[in-house]
Amino acid sequence: MLKNRLKELRARNNFTQIELASLVDVTRQSIGFIEKGEFSPSVTLALKLAQALKCDVNELFWLEGDGENEK
Repeated sequence: MLKNRLKELRARNNFTQIELASLVDVTRQSIGFIEKGEFSPSVTLALKLAQALKCDVNELFWLEGDGENEK
């Protein structure tokens, strides 16, 4: 299962869900679903999110069980 730190990194960058959604051309609901783990983004969207949040894709998304990124 794909895990993420989208909510944490979005807050760190002082973006609302609406602001981030606008930057990456998706809906606010899409951002919410990704944050809850209910939707896995495409590679393109994952790259856009990482770019908007000024982080590496691996910092933002990882596979469950990948001990390197687990908290």
